[in-house]
Order: sequence, then structure tokens, then C-alpha cells
Amino acid sequence: MTSAHINHVSIGAKDLAESVRFYTEVFGAQMIDTPNFGLPVQWLRVGDLQLHIFVRPAGAPPYHHFALAVDDFESVFRTTREWGVHDADTMGYHLGELPSGQVQLYVRDPGGNLVEVNTSDARKVSDDIRREIVRLEDREPQDESNRRAILYLATD
Repeated sequence: MTSAHINHVSIGAKDLAESVRFYTEVFGAQMIDTPNFGLPVQWLRVGDLQLHIFVRPAGAPPYHHFALAVDDFESVFRTTREWGVHDADTMGYHLGELPSGQVQLYVRDPGGNLVEVNTSDARKVSDDIRREIVRLEDREPQDESNRRAILYLATD
């Protein structure tokens, strides 16, 4: 049987330059060499993976998303708040805590794509931000299997 891993995620943009600016300024993505596809495209390096951004007229799907784990959650939270891109509508809240204690922040990029921003431990989030967290366990019943579910499969 083969083994697979995710190599890249590809998303649409309304304005390529604005989307590239968002990912480079907010998440520290780096522009990398990109083939000419005959349409506006930019590849970015995000950690060990790639994010491919391309201009397309169709809107972003409302619930489809990808997630980025960040090492400075507080900075990303505050920067995305300044950008005015926190999305409380799609999931019913913009900042949530899983039963296992991991945190999910939902934002919309300039192309309308839903991006989930993760950090591993709600206890490490500052009190002023933590006050905005909605605990999934307070909204939906969780059994023991639900409580064991984690976003981070790799261990250090």
C-alpha cells in the first residue's frame, strides 16, 4: 500500500496581489518560483507545504477550508482582527476550543476562502483572547471518543 501526504493546497483569489499580501503579512508565507499557467498564479511556501493561489471568477465555497497551525497565535489573532476578517457566521463563532483543549480561529482571506488557524493549548492563550473562546463541549454533547480527538497527530 502506498503512503501519502499533503503537498499543497490550491485556493482561488479575486485579487492575486491582495491575497499574496495577506498570506505573507499575516502568516509569514514566502513567495516561491511559480510556473506560467497562462493565468495569474502565485505559489507560496508555508512551512514545509505550499499554498497555490490563482485568480478565478467563482466565489469560495462557504464551508470548505484548510487549517494553518501557527507558532504565534496571539499575533495572528490580533493581526486578523485588525484586518477585520474574523468569521463568526460560518461556524457560529470565530474562536472555538475543542474538547481536547486545542483552539480554532476562523478567518476569511481576501478571496473569501475560509482559513482555520490552530494553536495546541487554550491555556496558553492570553486571558483577553480566551474570553472570546466558545467551548464546543458547551454547545454539543461529547463522548469519550470525541474528547480524545486531536488536531495534531505528530508528536514532538
